[in-house]
Amino acid sequence: MVAKNDFSWDDLRYFLRAAQTKTLAGAARSMGVEHTTIGRRLSALERALGAPLVLRGPEGLTLTPLGERIVPHVMEVERAVAAAREAAVSQRARVRLSIPQALTCLFTEALGQMRLDHPEIALEVIGANRPPDLKRGGADLAVVVRALDDNDLVQRSLGQVGWSLYAAQTYLTRRPGPIDPFDLSGHDIVALNTDSTAAPAAKWLAKHAAKATVVSRSNASAALVDATVAGAGLALLPCFLAEEEPALKRLTPEVLTSHPLWLVYRREVRIAQPVRQVINFVVAVIRINAERIKGTAGL
Repeated sequence: MVAKNDFSWDDLRYFLRAAQTKTLAGAARSMGVEHTTIGRRLSALERALGAPLVLRGPEGLTLTPLGERIVPHVMEVERAVAAAREAAVSQRARVRLSIPQALTCLFTEALGQMRLDHPEIALEVIGANRPPDLKRGGADLAVVVRALDDNDLVQRSLGQVGWSLYAAQTYLTRRPGPIDPFDLSGHDIVALNTDSTAAPAAKWLAKHAAKATVVSRSNASAALVDATVAGAGLALLPCFLAEEEPALKRLTPEVLTSHPLWLVYRREVRIAQPVRQVINFVVAVIRINAERIKGTAGL
């Protein structure tokens, strides 16, 4: 017989419980509904299929040949739905946070407490200097040093990153005498390798170190710190990173240049509670370390 109507997938759940428990009352208890609801749902499914699935009797429910045939298929559907639900829950609980490599130390320091506060969240911190493609799923959230030209993204200001001038004692011994931070002519310089002359560090060095000799370049701030510690030259460095290194001396209390820090994410990811918790985590880490990041801690 041809089915008269499309059936509801939800009705299959009621049928499966009835088939497993053999009674309307048992199915009702397992699903937390009235037994009349189970009966009504079974009848609706049978009408849609155009054939009976169970025989009702004083001893309970007995499956018809059709009912026997479709039970395995309904069980497959239930397993597939459960797997889909589990995958969705797992995906919601996994949050990928992209952070510039120089800043990862601030967040990894706080990861332990984050795990204690929210063990249900699998937070993955990705150290990357290039902003990920958020629209294509490169990450769920990103901390970036330049605002992105995209109105579809939420861009939340996190404050400023301060840079100042540093050197190792070995360099200062080799080049004795006062150093004018605003005229580095004749000095050796360790510089950030950037593809943008508009970057604040590049602009500052172009203005104040035009007659200095660049002896080393790197696209990673941590490598700049290593070269400076080795005495290769003077370096304009992020204050929060340089001042964790006891071998470096800050040559001026002034913050010589700075750039903004932003938290960026797609608008729709905010609906997920784990993402909101990670947003709060990022904001809290930045707030706790605000003076370090600005370069004014201890001044």
